[in-house]
Amino acid sequence: MVVLATKLYVSGDAEDRALDSLRSLIDNALGELDVTYELGVRHDDFPSVTIEGEDAVAARNVLSEEWGAITDSFEDGETYVGTLESWDDDGFVLDSGGAVRISAADLGLGQGGPEQIRQRFGIVQHTPLEFVYGDAEDDARLSEAQQDRLYEWTRGTGRVNVNSATRAEVRATVNRAGHAQDIITVERLGLLEQSVICAEGTDPPGLVASIGQYLPAELRAVVP
Repeated sequence: MVVLATKLYVSGDAEDRALDSLRSLIDNALGELDVTYELGVRHDDFPSVTIEGEDAVAARNVLSEEWGAITDSFEDGETYVGTLESWDDDGFVLDSGGAVRISAADLGLGQGGPEQIRQRFGIVQHTPLEFVYGDAEDDARLSEAQQDRLYEWTRGTGRVNVNSATRAEVRATVNRAGHAQDIITVERLGLLEQSVICAEGTDPPGLVASIGQYLPAELRAVVP
């Protein structure tokens, strides 16, 4: 079984749509592999995928590589993925099957407190983040690869990050608001966390104002 490092925290029809989206993504990822799978959702909202078949090991590796995997144990110095659960003046708290605290000093994202950093990089709640585990309390840190990805967001044409919606739902919302020509694409960060990459000349805060009325979600602009 693989527990995917992305959360399904919506309910009702939204949950059904999210599960359908995840099944489609898993089908595409597993492609020609000789496996069958069963998709479930744990009590903590992490999806679990039970895989059987000749290519089960390869399939588990594919899903772990694409989504990150939740594990029952951590090793010092190894890299894992957790979702942003909360934040305070002292740092970020990630959910990786249990709470993992990253102190403000170990975020590695420049000056400012955790809330200022979250605003600057447009990090919405539940975004999957890669971290390096340390044995000591508060010794985990964001991985260098994760830091590089976040800094890259601030060097492009601008972004709008969204949670609580699938990639298809965000695309449809952008089209409904009349901004299809103002974006390059919608990048999937997690199952329900997306990043709208703006086209040259698009104002990210303006895009937030325009599409926000259609999305019951947290939206944050990343301004280059």
